[in-house]
Amino acid sequence: MAEVIFYGLSGCTANAKQKLQLQAAGHTLVERDLAAEPLTAETLRPFFGDRPVEDWFNRRAAAVKTGAVKPDELDEESALAALLADRDLIRRPLLQVGADRKAGFDPNALHAWIGLTASGESCDDKHSRGVCDHGHHHFPKQG
Repeated sequence: MAEVIFYGLSGCTANAKQKLQLQAAGHTLVERDLAAEPLTAETLRPFFGDRPVEDWFNRRAAAVKTGAVKPDELDEESALAALLADRDLIRRPLLQVGADRKAGFDPNALHAWIGLTASGESCDDKHSRGVCDHGHHHFPKQG
């Protein structure tokens, strides 16, 4: 299993659940506080890969919800400046395994990247059986 550097915000219930999922899949976590991490535009940018700028943002952030920040109207430079100024805007968690970096918690993408279940069964496999026991709560657990 992988050693995952997990950049999250303390007190974020979603991040807490995500950490549990990664640990349950056998990964070792190195936790970092996204609010205190000395990020720069150069260190933050690689987490977003080739995703469009609007996908770099946490759509649940207050500034996005109120329209104070409009991710779809920002260029890359302006977006990075906004994300560094208000860490709540960053799509999280930020994850790093070796030199590879990702933003957000997409169970299928994570399963393909590092494995998200101890059983090796993907989220889609579980959904096709009507069972999702790794945090989505789309389906009740079958006992």
